[in-house]
Amino acid sequence: MRIVVLAGGIGGARFLRGLKAASPDSDITVIGNTGDDIHLFGLKVCPDLDTVMYTLGGGIHEEQGWGRADETFSVKEELAAYGVGPDWFGLGDRDFATHIVRTQMIAAGYPLSAVTEALCARWKPGVRLLPMTDDRVETHVLIDDPGAGAAGTAGDGAAARGGRKAVHFQEYWVRHRAAMPAHAVVPVGAEQAKPAPGVLDAIAAADLVLFPPSNPVVSIGTILAVPGIREAIADAGVPVVGLSPVIGGAPVRGMADKVLAAVGVESTAAAVAQHYGSGLLDGWLVDTADADAVEAVEAAGIRCRAVPLLMTDGESTAAMAREALALAGEVQA
Repeated sequence: MRIVVLAGGIGGARFLRGLKAASPDSDITVIGNTGDDIHLFGLKVCPDLDTVMYTLGGGIHEEQGWGRADETFSVKEELAAYGVGPDWFGLGDRDFATHIVRTQMIAAGYPLSAVTEALCARWKPGVRLLPMTDDRVETHVLIDDPGAGAAGTAGDGAAARGGRKAVHFQEYWVRHRAAMPAHAVVPVGAEQAKPAPGVLDAIAAADLVLFPPSNPVVSIGTILAVPGIREAIADAGVPVVGLSPVIGGAPVRGMADKVLAAVGVESTAAAVAQHYGSGLLDGWLVDTADADAVEAVEAAGIRCRAVPLLMTDGESTAAMAREALALAGEVQA
């Protein structure tokens, strides 16, 4: 079976591990979100691609779900001693090596897709990992500017926009911990981007497309914002099945409710399914706690089942993946 999975960070990576266990003989292609990518200390950092690569390759810090296991932070401490920031993004020494290699290869003229393939040659994640695009796309979030008060003038850009400013998603998520409302989420550069080599071919050849319980706005939503990807999935003629990242009205992990609100979507399993739409989704899994959402989702033209969706361990995650495969079989039948 040829499976294409759209993946963001921790939730996507852990689901992929369960999918590999549930369907070990499948040919899995992962289209990774690059909207979270950021340039720090002169280096290109790709958090979501690296989280998938480290998780499936056995190098992830299991407890926190991102970064390297057995990590040290000597370089970060030395940078802080020099007064060089930002100090809110925790790059470890082992992680720095990945970003140095990536940045050197890109400077030498290699596209991100080729660089990702080279990095995976070391980690052997057991899937084909493709960035959604080789072009630069960065997700920005519009927030209230704490520095634009009554003293702002008409010439002040933030004040002129009503005291708001756009910040990189990583700054909003990691530095501010999404403590303030998000007024808009914009994948800057997505409209001009092209799918990376192999992305559209993988979708066209797929037997099944899966949306794991990743952030529907800044992970899967950003991938779908690259022209051609959403259309290719909708036209593929194969089952498209998603798993809800929201259980009981709250995100399973992180602060997805903040960015869902920014795009006018309630933090419910049914609302997220309707956000994707029946023109894209064929099947949707909700948690047993949201069994009352099944009727609303099916009324929207999407086949829905309620099953346990907490990835508490390897077996529960593999069971989720098996349920997704089973629902795909129902849809196809």
